[in-house]
Amino acid sequence: MSGNNNFPHILTASSTLLGLCFVVLTSMHVTNSREASLIDEFTAGAIIMFMASSILSYLSMRSLKEATSKYEKIADVVFLTGLIFLFVTTMLIAFNVIK
Repeated sequence: MSGNNNFPHILTASSTLLGLCFVVLTSMHVTNSREASLIDEFTAGAIIMFMASSILSYLSMRSLKEATSKYEKIADVVFLTGLIFLFVTTMLIAFNVIK
């Protein structure tokens, strides 16, 4: 995986999705959606995952060759976990699970 140099792609995508999660979380608070606790929790989980993925991708770029592959693999898994959290949040909003 270290030969592919995926860390710049993970860094840009995770930082963009981190901003999107902040917009979702802020909009839920601005509209005073008190029933949206599940959406808040999944969005907060996605924020944590995308922030961790961004940090790990940055460390992957800045580290020595030996540690680059390790950071990149962890960042990849954490990024995928964040995508799953964001997907669940989107489905909760789209199908009006929370009213």
